[in-house]
Amino acid sequence: MTSSIRPRALTGAVATFGLTVGMIMASGALSPASAATWPTASGSQAVTKTISVSGTKDYGMLRLYGSGDLGTGSQDEDQGPILELAPGAVVKNVIIGSPAADGIHCLGSCTLQNVWWEDVGEDAATFLGPSSSNVYTVNGGGAKEASDKVFQFNGAGTLNVSNFAAQTFGTFVRSCGNCKTQYKRTINLNTIEATYKGSRIVGINTNYGDSATLKAITIVGDTSKKMIPCQKYIGNNTGAEPTTNGTGADGTYCKYASSDITYK
Repeated sequence: MTSSIRPRALTGAVATFGLTVGMIMASGALSPASAATWPTASGSQAVTKTISVSGTKDYGMLRLYGSGDLGTGSQDEDQGPILELAPGAVVKNVIIGSPAADGIHCLGSCTLQNVWWEDVGEDAATFLGPSSSNVYTVNGGGAKEASDKVFQFNGAGTLNVSNFAAQTFGTFVRSCGNCKTQYKRTINLNTIEATYKGSRIVGINTNYGDSATLKAITIVGDTSKKMIPCQKYIGNNTGAEPTTNGTGADGTYCKYASSDITYK
């Protein structure tokens, strides 16, 4: 699926976060306008086998795209990722092109800085690992064309996403509703631009004690306010489709004020 937005070159401090005047600045503050500018790749590289990353890897805005077994473009949940990050790994300045396979997997705490997905495959990134002390950080970047989820949170711990833009998606962040092993998950979203169409910003499981805190969320183009900021579910570990459990701020599971959601 291709986007109608053409990438443009970025320079200077703006390129660091890949966002234009009008969206998210390096300080994390919102500026007056709204619209993410998507970066131009410095080059492209086909990936036929999942790349394992440990330590810190700066790709310098290289585009990685799936080929061979990673190039089917399917929605198969068992397909491999383009990048698999060891616990503690940091990936910077990379574009995940199309086909995107299952994007990026984090096996434990990880940091994704200025990572862009041009056409999300099954998920943009999946966060794994059983430790409640895991911290997954996404800072800067953007994702387009996620027919289901952008970020899939299957492990335990805390996911922090900030300074991020998403366009055309099902759910921006989902705490796994039916994983075989379930955990309490904490999700913090700050300075997010979500451009309609999108169904939900975040989905959490109240029965496992999940919580989601939303701050500085800008929803663009949703004139009818159809996008749900926070959807609550009753999760399970049987693989069954989870049932819904209400929507909206409640101070316990969905934490935000009306002033935290801006429509443009």
